[in-house]
Amino acid sequence: MKACLRSRGLASLLVVAFPVSAILAQSHPHGEQEHGDQEHGTHDRESHSESDAGMRHVGAIDHSFADAEAWAERFEGADRDEWQQPDRVVAELALAPGMTVADIGSGTGYFARRFAEAVGPHGTVFAADVEPEMGAYVRKRADEDDQANLVPVLASYDDPRLPDGGADLIFICNTWHHIQDRVEYAKRLAGDLKPGGRIVVLDFVKGPLPMGPAPEHKLSAEDVTGELLEAGFRLADRFDELPYQFLLTFEFSGHAD
Repeated sequence: MKACLRSRGLASLLVVAFPVSAILAQSHPHGEQEHGDQEHGTHDRESHSESDAGMRHVGAIDHSFADAEAWAERFEGADRDEWQQPDRVVAELALAPGMTVADIGSGTGYFARRFAEAVGPHGTVFAADVEPEMGAYVRKRADEDDQANLVPVLASYDDPRLPDGGADLIFICNTWHHIQDRVEYAKRLAGDLKPGGRIVVLDFVKGPLPMGPAPEHKLSAEDVTGELLEAGFRLADRFDELPYQFLLTFEFSGHAD
């Protein structure tokens, strides 16, 4: 269901998928572990999302991401493709050749490689993650796949380290609910967008699901919309046709509440 009119010809997207485990460290200071944060399609209670590659839980089990190849097998299985529907997501973003996209918390590059193909050799995709091992893996895959437009970025927990005013689109995948001080963070992201640029939030719907965070840790689409409105954005589009997720597109209005 489309809640708002589209403006396909406007700016590109900056895609934000923050490495979740450090954000979780702030959001869950006592080390509560979300049951099966199934961002990538595994279904056991000990599974971890791709975003876990970039952040660590405080007081929870510390995970080593040195073996990025092993994590790639876990993050990029065919079972994830079945429910994540990445080709449909990319089509919904309406990326065009020459755009600049940032995938923040990119992990092994599940979406970043698809974005790099969509924007073509004259576009740029920043794959930002706080885990150096993941950046090295993304660089390796980019070299193997001849994707010179895919650029790994070593991010900080509170700063994706993107060029000011350089991104056409920001995509935040299965991560927004983990970020602390989300309104302030959204205001920071506004400075990373080109004029007319967009933020896209893709996250799990409220209620029990076979994957994703515990219901008490989720945000509704209305919650997310309220936070972005407070930060000075307006809702430009809503897409509700994925199995377990909503996809919201925001444009900066320049007037924070």
